[in-house]
Amino acid sequence: MTQDELKALVGQAATSYVEPGSVIGVGTGSTVNCFIDALARMVQPIRAAVSSSQQSTARLKAHGIEVLDANQVESLAVYIDGADEIDHRGYMIKGGGAALTREKIVADIAGRFVCIADESKLVTTLGRFALPVEVIPMAAAQVARRLRALGGEPALRAGVVTDNGGQIIDVCGLSIADPVAMEREINQWPGVVGVGIFARNKADVCLLGTAQGVRTLTF
Repeated sequence: MTQDELKALVGQAATSYVEPGSVIGVGTGSTVNCFIDALARMVQPIRAAVSSSQQSTARLKAHGIEVLDANQVESLAVYIDGADEIDHRGYMIKGGGAALTREKIVADIAGRFVCIADESKLVTTLGRFALPVEVIPMAAAQVARRLRALGGEPALRAGVVTDNGGQIIDVCGLSIADPVAMEREINQWPGVVGVGIFARNKADVCLLGTAQGVRTLTF
């Protein structure tokens, strides 16, 4: 199977975690786009969605799905999103699409996080994929120095402004053995809007697309 076919497979599988008539959280990225398309084909539709990016909002609305602001809901039954990496404990690196902060906000409202990914995203230790960190622009140089002190190789993602008006620093060369501790450490630095380690808001379930079909991992 091609990577696109694997994404379509898990996008369709994720609809089984969606209750008709409910309000759900929807993430960002190419795999989530497949899920949104599958969502639109459900015989019994959802009531609305809370979206983590302007890109996903546009796709949902194009399918006639109502999008609510996060401030309009108290809770969501489920949040469905992809990952750039996921380990065997459900910890993830996210933010390749520069939506990490909003993704984390929507994940925090949801009772359950269902990650959808192809099998290439499953790793033993996080860090092979560059870790995204969203920063307020005036803090970029200082945050980069701190990231370098942790052993990483930070680089500003050229030409990218997030939906929040922030910049993204991508950090290569990290081996993240303790995602909880590293997330906590980076989050407390002045000027950091959000870090792409999803440890506090880790996945509860991962639907992994493989050549043999969808493999379900529960954490």
